[in-house]
Amino acid sequence: MKKKAFWMLLLSVFAMMLVLAACQGEQVNSDDDNSEDTNDSEETADSGETADSGDDGGEKTFVFGRGADAVELDPSKVTDGESIYVTNQLYDTLVRYEQEGTEVVPALATKWETSDDGKEWTFQLRDDVTFHDGTDFTAEDVVFNFERWASGGDYVYYGYMFGASEDDLGGIIEKVEATGDYEVKFTLSEPNAPFLNTLAMPPFGIASPDAVEEHGDDYFKNPVGTGPFKFVEWKQDDQITVEKNEDYFGEVAKVDKVIFRVIPDNGARFMELQSGSIDAMNGMNPQDIAQAEDNEDLKVIRRPSMNVGYMALNTDKEGSPMQSKEVRQAVNLAIDKEKLVSLFEGIGKPAKNPMPPSLWGYNDNIEDYGYDVEEAKSLLAEAGYPDGFDVTLYTMSNPRPYLPQPKFAAQAIQEMLKEINVNVEIVENEWDSHLVATENGEHDMAFLGWTGDNGDPDNFLYVLLDKDNAKVGSAGNIAFYKSDEVHDLLKKAQTELDQDKRVEYYMEAQELIHEDAPWFPIAHTTPPLAVKQGVENYIPHPTGSEPFNYLDIN
Repeated sequence: MKKKAFWMLLLSVFAMMLVLAACQGEQVNSDDDNSEDTNDSEETADSGETADSGDDGGEKTFVFGRGADAVELDPSKVTDGESIYVTNQLYDTLVRYEQEGTEVVPALATKWETSDDGKEWTFQLRDDVTFHDGTDFTAEDVVFNFERWASGGDYVYYGYMFGASEDDLGGIIEKVEATGDYEVKFTLSEPNAPFLNTLAMPPFGIASPDAVEEHGDDYFKNPVGTGPFKFVEWKQDDQITVEKNEDYFGEVAKVDKVIFRVIPDNGARFMELQSGSIDAMNGMNPQDIAQAEDNEDLKVIRRPSMNVGYMALNTDKEGSPMQSKEVRQAVNLAIDKEKLVSLFEGIGKPAKNPMPPSLWGYNDNIEDYGYDVEEAKSLLAEAGYPDGFDVTLYTMSNPRPYLPQPKFAAQAIQEMLKEINVNVEIVENEWDSHLVATENGEHDMAFLGWTGDNGDPDNFLYVLLDKDNAKVGSAGNIAFYKSDEVHDLLKKAQTELDQDKRVEYYMEAQELIHEDAPWFPIAHTTPPLAVKQGVENYIPHPTGSEPFNYLDIN
């Protein structure tokens, strides 16, 4: 019965996919929002501002199709990839990652040095940089931004990465001071091994103080940075337009304009790529990859894997069965992960840890829970739930790089958990609403995922599973998992500068997390992007997004 039920579900899922594929043309016209997008595209095509405007002597416009809109365009206040995709074009950080990896190279800072104890960092800054509003970039602007982030409020990444809290707004950063017009010094309360890599993360893009003060609470939709592109326009749930920064200090963009178009349905987005109304897309249906590879007008590019998709089990929701470790272990045992990952059609590998195997410090000695329905039932009885229970599973409606078909994955888990008498109510929300709901802990179980920001295990384990980040309203840790033992290990790893010792701490932390089972880890993926053949030098970055000043279209 178990296998039959699942495969009946799987067959129905693929039947639904075929129907969707056959009806793509009707879908675009029947969905009001998508219909608006299509009309906008046609109007833009007439004006020469779509994917067709390549190297024909006119303006080059690169049109990027994606499944959801940005939440905000102030990078310091967001954690979602759709927002960061855009802010990556608008802002520079003090240092950045190399084009194909996470080695740190100069950006707004040209060089840096640190004290022997790792508590002082001094950066020499460029003296030829201008913000998009025409104001000059100096050391005082760096001070302004860090003081802004340490002032409290919704600067979530500052809290995640520097340990800030309501009681300690600055976290480990004691002081940031301009020690010259183009020199800035950071004083830390303790050594922080990932500090330099952290500064390269997009949330720490330097904003124009004049623009921040001018726009106040509306700055999030009036962004001003120093990056390779300038903000032009945001039509919410439709498109965002940016234009080339001719005065950029780095490599000046080869395209004149970039348009980020929101096309929620994967199949509709792929159809638009085939028709030529967009130049590139992410969030492909796995079953469309082969078709794209066989199309001589398209090419498929795979992003290096540095991510994890997971189902968080809310350990702190009052009255929820997920407060019990035995229940969480039972859920892990009751889901056939191999079958679930078969929905990824080759772009995902089963996950057993909360960080990907591509990172140093990964504990490959851990054995996954496996699939054992009888053992799961036994654990439920031990926890006081011999007859099962009702539970909610919150899912996003939009595709994500680590979970390309969330609706089908939720339905598969719903069917599997019936075998242990766990009745799952699926609660589906649009992307921004899903983030709010999960950060506030409304769920019993919830899908989410993470693409690594800086190539350090701290960015997965501390951000996603430390008790410091289990704060209702801004939780990175949406399992609300609070382990003192794990916290102590992760804090030791942050302050330890010897990488071999850090590895030991992370290996032990993963063992404790595995035992406590605050997640059902699902998969690590190599997310595919499809682009037109005329798109050149598009190099996807493992952190999940990349500046577009290097690519060209012909």
